[in-house]
Amino acid sequence: MFEKLSAMEHTHYDLWMKYRPQGTEIGPKKATVYLVLFLRRIFGASFAIKFLEHREAETVKKYEALKSSVPAEDQAAFQSMIEDEKGHETAFADIVAGTYVKYISFVVLGLADALVEIAGIHAGSLGIYNSTELTGLAGIVAGAAASLAMASAAFAQAKQGFEGKPGLAAAYTGGSYFVAAVALALPYFLTKQMIGAITLSLIFGLAMIAFVTWYNSIISGGRFLKDFAELAGVMLGATFALYVFGNVIRLVFGITI
Repeated sequence: MFEKLSAMEHTHYDLWMKYRPQGTEIGPKKATVYLVLFLRRIFGASFAIKFLEHREAETVKKYEALKSSVPAEDQAAFQSMIEDEKGHETAFADIVAGTYVKYISFVVLGLADALVEIAGIHAGSLGIYNSTELTGLAGIVAGAAASLAMASAAFAQAKQGFEGKPGLAAAYTGGSYFVAAVALALPYFLTKQMIGAITLSLIFGLAMIAFVTWYNSIISGGRFLKDFAELAGVMLGATFALYVFGNVIRLVFGITI
């Protein structure tokens, strides 16, 4: 599939080279080549192709604007190139899609739930506990329990017509949930300053949200900024609400731990 895609793109290259100034050479950007090879190794062939082609809609618009300037003898080839950019790359990406790509929704589900719930648990615990370690432990224990619950729910969901393996769907969901819970809890063991711990934890959370939404925007064509803003807003809103709730519990019951 990569050979076919490469041959298609080289045809486009040959067409554009007809219009270059005489004597100029145009080669590949090595940094981009190595970046794509890295993404191919880490995330798979489908992601690498979609990363290369995720701006095709913008490219097609530019080509359409240039169409009237193309000589008559090249019109057919130019139109063929536009059609290639409109759909062929997506077809290739779907064909070479790695087996794990179908599980991305379960990974996103686990991470999204963990980022909201565990950040909220930490914030609520900060309102009750005086110890950052106890706050971190509360998040890890809750994360372990919730990851099992999420895995069970994902297993049951995957059995209802999902093309993949329910066991893998459960593992991706529960695993991603627990990893996120541990990452969010880590800052509470690195500092005894409450404000510093929760700030660093939220930064970790925002970084994970940014990565997940970026990955999902490449794979499924989602809108990165919109998805990031929505999920980040939910996490920060839940954190603030549960911090207030934890302080109310402390004041009402006089808890000091």
